[in-house]
Amino acid sequence: MAGTTHDIIDRTFDLLVRTYEPQPVVMDYGCGIYIHDTEGKRYIDCAAGIAVASLGHAHPAVLNALQTQGRRLMAVQNSYATPERLQAAELIVSTSCIDRVYFCNSGTESVEAALKCARKWASETKGTTCNEIITFRNSFHGRTYGSASVTEKCHAQPFFGPYLPGIKWATFNNLESVTALISDKTAAILVEPVQGEGGLTVAEPAFLHGLRALCDTHDICLIFDEVQSGFGRLGFLHAHQAFPDEDGVIPEPDIIAWAKGMGGGFPVGAMGAREWFGQALAPGTHGSTYGGNPLACAVAHAVISEIQKPGFLEQVRDVGKILQNGLHRLQRKSALISDVRGKGLMIGIETSMEVKSLIHALRSNGLMTTQAGKNTVRITPPLTMTNDQAQDVLEIIEKTLGDLQ
Repeated sequence: MAGTTHDIIDRTFDLLVRTYEPQPVVMDYGCGIYIHDTEGKRYIDCAAGIAVASLGHAHPAVLNALQTQGRRLMAVQNSYATPERLQAAELIVSTSCIDRVYFCNSGTESVEAALKCARKWASETKGTTCNEIITFRNSFHGRTYGSASVTEKCHAQPFFGPYLPGIKWATFNNLESVTALISDKTAAILVEPVQGEGGLTVAEPAFLHGLRALCDTHDICLIFDEVQSGFGRLGFLHAHQAFPDEDGVIPEPDIIAWAKGMGGGFPVGAMGAREWFGQALAPGTHGSTYGGNPLACAVAHAVISEIQKPGFLEQVRDVGKILQNGLHRLQRKSALISDVRGKGLMIGIETSMEVKSLIHALRSNGLMTTQAGKNTVRITPPLTMTNDQAQDVLEIIEKTLGDLQ
């Protein structure tokens, strides 16, 4: 049944459990970096489903994978191998520092798998009392119980308690705060290379390298949550590849949590692990009914293959520089921008005004964005954005700031 915009919104949220605040528009369809509402208005989509639509909307590679694989085989129990899962796993392993892949459906599931894998490894190699996880203030790792327990928001949501025990909280980009928490009970350190919900705060390379050194010294599992920052979002296939030291050495984790952009809009996630960590999850210790289904794996393979094409990631880095340079220019002109942070096409605009009002004003002028943290507008466009389209984004932001001043 169709209806007016307000009718559709009201009827929808009368039926849904309201885990989100309704927006005043109804989305209809998308093409490339653009998305259209049911009243015919076009927006530049710098939300992209919160960094999900990595190839934009209706990308031919994604559509072809969906149509071709959908006609062949969509689901089968995971005790059977499929060519699609093998191809996706081979592609991920061949382009990363990990040796084994566990496929799931979402970011929170990939973090759950990482936590279970690390704790089981620690229990078997260091003893059953070695189960503590060090995580960070302003973190976000998901909404299921394990991932919520290592997410900063749990402190403001005691009504969901009790959360998992054994969680220790350090300060992001502060290595001393991590060192102070390490003991013979520390199983893993979990960190985002860029804190997404924490306001687009970028890790300092020395911090990530310092975490790697601490884990090597104390025999601790290092987990990178690249759910939002991975698969091209920072201008490199994997987020940790964007943080080399002066000698070009990459801070490689032991376990990586992936999702969002790896499916280009189709639900798929994965946990990657080095051999000696991945072996900890033996048959019967973890699993997923839908995870690794042939359709999801075919789409993930198609998306990752596109991201790896010559020049693709260089273009992501170039567009990221255009946006960040342009935003810094606008910051010098407008008191409404207090800071610009980010890396690649994961950019935050910290504002001195009420952030929801700025997001609403940007949407009215044809730019879709999201909120990150208390006062940051998040810019995460499709990775296919061109230089000219990036300039269009800057023009909308400049116009909006001028209207509000």
